[in-house]
Amino acid sequence: MNDSAAQRRAEAVRHFNRFYTQHIGVLHDHLQKSVFSLTEVRVLHELAGGHAQTAAVLARNLGLDTGYLSRLLTSFERRNLITRRPSDTDARQSLLSLTEEGLTAWQPLNAAAVAEVSALLIQLSAASQERLIDAMKQIEWLLDPQLRHRAVTLRPPTAGEYGWLVHRQAQLFTNEYGWDASFEGLLAKIAGDFTRHRDPLREAGWIADQEGVIVGSALVACVSTTVARVRLFYVEPEVRGAGVGTQLIDECVRFATRAGYAKLLLWATADMRDAQRLCERKGFICASTIPERRFGHDLSIEQWERSL
Repeated sequence: MNDSAAQRRAEAVRHFNRFYTQHIGVLHDHLQKSVFSLTEVRVLHELAGGHAQTAAVLARNLGLDTGYLSRLLTSFERRNLITRRPSDTDARQSLLSLTEEGLTAWQPLNAAAVAEVSALLIQLSAASQERLIDAMKQIEWLLDPQLRHRAVTLRPPTAGEYGWLVHRQAQLFTNEYGWDASFEGLLAKIAGDFTRHRDPLREAGWIADQEGVIVGSALVACVSTTVARVRLFYVEPEVRGAGVGTQLIDECVRFATRAGYAKLLLWATADMRDAQRLCERKGFICASTIPERRFGHDLSIEQWERSL
């Protein structure tokens, strides 16, 4: 990344931060009339939601200095807002919880936060609210590495997601391999053929979903009565090596076996090292390599096969 690109992206993040602070400053107005600071409200919220039980966890979750948090908790204890009790598993730690008075203090603050956010969202249609929530999930997922270690579930694509898969995969392969728009055309044809003609007994598709964020996909499409092919297979770069590709391919193999196919195919190119290693681990063999001019490049197209 050159300096101008880095500066442009940094300025874009700073611009969004200013926008967020100005427009989505949850509890800002209410806190001006409250005896609690924003940090104190965040601590009360964590304790009320059961998100933290020890001071160490609380400091980590909220990014607070331990000394400052200790003074804040001491103040809460003097005001009878929290209680401490020794941990059953670690005598060095105390388990924190809200008292009835603490819960009573937190409830109107929480209600005010919900009301302010609801007033903001009501300006948008239901569909736009969902778009906003999806965008927020993407921001969290990209900025918090811990979220990318959470469980991935496989589910069928929903309305609009086939088009999104075409868009996303065209972006990725352009960025990673420099492929031109003809690849996007191929993806669109695959998605169109699959959605128009899919036989639900012999063809299926999956989205790899991590906390509401799409991190991969795969389809099993019929080639003949005995042969199926994996299509629209990809994994987001941030979660490669975490087993998402294995999870998707395993599901493709299971489905193709149940559907009665004798062989499952998958194509790759000679420079797709991760895909090649995955194919080898899952019992595929490279049956052929053909040089072709595709997507604006001279490629070596590999056909990988697995007997079922």
